Amino acid sequence: MQKITPFLWFDSQAEEAANFYVSIFKNSKVGTISRYGDSGPRPKGSVMTVAFELDGENFTALNGGPIFKFTEAISLVVNCESQEEIDYFWEKLTADGGQEVECGWLKDKYGLSWQIVPTILWELVKSDDPKKSERVMKALMQMKKLDISKLKEAAEQL
Repeated sequence: MQKITPFLWFDSQAEEAANFYVSIFKNSKVGTISRYGDSGPRPKGSVMTVAFELDGENFTALNGGPIFKFTEAISLVVNCESQEEIDYFWEKLTADGGQEVECGWLKDKYGLSWQIVPTILWELVKSDDPKKSERVMKALMQMKKLDISKLKEAAEQL
């Protein structure tokens, strides 16, 4: 069993959101769905929680009502090996009302923040050459969806 599981609070879209996320990530599935009973606080029989797995990682979605909203104070990072992978996740997660933000960040249609990041980024910014790191960060700050070729170009400039 996974030691720490992200628990995501939705108004009433927990099952819809879980199905949306599962449709995007490989090796994913919806698990147990629990429902509210007579004691509420939501209508009896309505979805309370949805356990789901995204690429081997467990999550739980809760229909807790409109009290709390997602903020950028927490985000989920998707590490991508290629530009094609970045493009895929960016397109899927911004679909149907999602929002492009900046620096590889986006909000999906439920308001959850994601960072779609190339794995090579960490190598480029942790360079022993502070000027190289600075050039990469400057290029990154100009982007919404990250572009691996432009980040590499910035790193290689003289």
